[in-house]
Amino acid sequence: MGMSAIEIETLIRAALPDAQVTITDLAGDGDHYAAHVESAAFAGKPRVAQHKLVYEALGGRMGGVLHALQLTTAVPN
Repeated sequence: MGMSAIEIETLIRAALPDAQVTITDLAGDGDHYAAHVESAAFAGKPRVAQHKLVYEALGGRMGGVLHALQLTTAVPN
């Protein structure tokens, strides 16, 4: 069983309260999503560290309930 876009967004916002999150269901199956996350918490961090913050927010669900997440991150202007 997959996750809903709302569940993913809620988990990310809980860990990164200032985040602007856009979730797109890529396959309509609840398992393959794209997420664009903007947060001031990413400032000064390399892309890998930014992605790690998002994956940590998902609490180990990646590779389990959430099969695939195409992730992009950015610092707000």
